[in-house]
Amino acid sequence: MVGGGVAKRRNCLQKAAFMIILTRLNRLSAYRKEAAMTQNDSDLARIKELIDIMKDNDLVEVQIEHGEDKILLKRSVPGPVVTAVPIISPHISAMPGMVSAGQIPPAGVQGGGILDEGLVEIKSPLVGTFYARPSPDSEPYVEVGSQVNPQTVVCMVEAMKVMNEIKAEMSGTIVKIMVTSGQAVEYGQVLFKVKPE
Repeated sequence: MVGGGVAKRRNCLQKAAFMIILTRLNRLSAYRKEAAMTQNDSDLARIKELIDIMKDNDLVEVQIEHGEDKILLKRSVPGPVVTAVPIISPHISAMPGMVSAGQIPPAGVQGGGILDEGLVEIKSPLVGTFYARPSPDSEPYVEVGSQVNPQTVVCMVEAMKVMNEIKAEMSGTIVKIMVTSGQAVEYGQVLFKVKPE
C-alpha cells in the first residue's frame, strides 16, 4: 500500500512537472512570435525608409546586400516629358509628300523625298509599343490635319504593361504620322511631325 502511494505521488509530480514545462514552452513560443512580429515591423519600417530615400533621390532601382540578407527594390517611373525639336532645312515641305495615318515612308526617304522645313518632331520618350487609338474600335487620338495643343494626347506608348499618355507639348497641326499602331518604338524615335502655330 505504501509503495502504491509513492507511485501515485511520483505520477502526480511527473504530471505537474510536465504541465509546468508545457506552460513554459507555450510562453517561450508566444515570446518568439512576438519578437518575430516586432522584427518584421522593424524590417517593414526600414523598407519604407529605403523607398522614401529612392523617391527623394529619384532612384529607380536599389540593391542592398548585408551578410546573407539581400534586398532589391525597384519602382516604376512616370513617363518623361515629350520634347519637341524643330528641324531646320532649306527646302519647303509640300502636302502631296506628307505621310497619312498608318503609313511609313520608305527607308532612307524623309517624308516621301521632301525635306521638312519648320516642322517639329514629337519623339517617343521611352521604349515600348505605339498605340494610335485608346482601343481597337475607337477613333485615333489624332490624324493628319488634327489641331493639337500642349495638353492634347496624341498616342499611348505601352512599356512594361503600363500605358503612358504622350502629349503634344505644343500647339500646331499634325502633318505626318511616322509609325503604325502596334509598332515597337525606340527611345527618341520620331512619332509625329507637327507644323507649329
